[in-house]
Amino acid sequence: MCLLLLLPLSNRLYADIKLPALLADHMVLQQDTAVTLWGWADPGETVQVTGSWNNKAAKAVADAAGNWQVKLHTPKAGGPFTVRFKGKNEIQLENVLAGEVWICSGQSNMHFPVAPIENSGWATGVVNYKEEIAKADYPKIRMFTVAREVADEPQQDVEGNWQVASPATVGDFSAVAYFFARELYEKSGLPVGLINTSWGGTPAEGWTQKKVLESDADFRPILERYAEDVKKFPEAIGVYKQELEQWKEEAAEAKDRGEKPAATPREPMGPTHHKSPYKLYNAMIAPLLPYTIKGAIWYQGESNADRAYQYRKLFPAMIANWRQGWKSDFPFYFVQIAPHRSQRPEIREAQLLTMQTIPNTGMAVITDAGDWLDIHPRNKQVVGKRLALWALAKDYGQKNTVYSGPVYKSMQVTKGRIKLSFDHIGGGLVAKGGELTEFTIAGADQQFVPAKARLEGNKVVVWSDEVKNPVAVRFAWERIPEPNLYNKAGLPASPFRTDTWSAETYGKN
Repeated sequence: MCLLLLLPLSNRLYADIKLPALLADHMVLQQDTAVTLWGWADPGETVQVTGSWNNKAAKAVADAAGNWQVKLHTPKAGGPFTVRFKGKNEIQLENVLAGEVWICSGQSNMHFPVAPIENSGWATGVVNYKEEIAKADYPKIRMFTVAREVADEPQQDVEGNWQVASPATVGDFSAVAYFFARELYEKSGLPVGLINTSWGGTPAEGWTQKKVLESDADFRPILERYAEDVKKFPEAIGVYKQELEQWKEEAAEAKDRGEKPAATPREPMGPTHHKSPYKLYNAMIAPLLPYTIKGAIWYQGESNADRAYQYRKLFPAMIANWRQGWKSDFPFYFVQIAPHRSQRPEIREAQLLTMQTIPNTGMAVITDAGDWLDIHPRNKQVVGKRLALWALAKDYGQKNTVYSGPVYKSMQVTKGRIKLSFDHIGGGLVAKGGELTEFTIAGADQQFVPAKARLEGNKVVVWSDEVKNPVAVRFAWERIPEPNLYNKAGLPASPFRTDTWSAETYGKN
């Protein structure tokens, strides 16, 4: 009797068309292309999708599992439009724009919102955040933040909703993503849709599919190490809870004494830890893959700095993995890690090599926008703008836009000096504030010493009286460099080295 009562209810629950969270009011659809729209319905149910820009319907039939998908041709940038989904029920989405859709991902510096997060200890708000929020009146910029989740297997949907950029909404959104979109919109006039899927402290392997990590011997230690951590977790979590309770007591006592408490105990790696390999991909990337995008921006690397040599290979593998998932070689622009006491120069080199070897990528250098005491520098405006320069020049037809600072190209040794050539000189090289800084030089003994450097036209000549027969130069090769080599467009040169000698993280995986 109970089964008879439940069956009609069950059928009724599944009779309605259901849409993923990304398909909702205020969304941005990639302009002037065939976008994928999808959802769920009864097996065999016909679903008809119509955009108000031409009222031409696209149809699909739900498969045996209830999945359906259509391709809908979008107009050139504009709106607002409506999109109607009709099956046994009808859903109409309002205030939809056609424009440019960008995935925005990474760790805490991408998560970092425009406004401070109270008591967070890290999200302190961008420079002049009150003024930035007050003037954030951009109805053609739309923002979607993916809820932070992990999953053992690829998921079908995420939690989140589209918001229109305004003083009421922008404070909680990714600052880098917002300033990137603002620059794009102001320079191109195109509506911009941002999908922020980021999580602080996460390594690149968390955003990479499991099969990619399994298929390469250089990545398997990541999975082996994780499996061992999970095995130890039941015991480790018990110890952690005891340590946490003790810490709370000691922290309260320290506060009463007016002292700074000790660091919080670190939670052990377990099956639901946000630093787990591949599980962010499953929960926060896989469900987004049907959504048609223009490209991606990325700010991550801090959590892989101790394995920077491995990152040379892991980061490109992750990019390739995403492009395969989206079935597109979309532009992928990323931020080089800022100077900080915890960040080895090798992580910046791994990012530079990625830009130089992986097609359709670009890198925003921010050696002049860091904070050596705070791994979350507040000047996110310059970060978003420098990422946008790449997109404006490469994707939006602004061919005269200088989008990169100087990048080392080649060297020539002459009479005890090394002459360096660069790409992206942007009208000429500049030494900001006087003599060039942050150059070192070495002979065959691999012992680097501080070097003198000067501009000769669009080249840099480097030497030291201590090194009679130089063979290699390094620039800004330290954790907290303060270089002053720029191009005339005001963009800083990327740190680099001319040698390939073994460094600190070689062999670490």
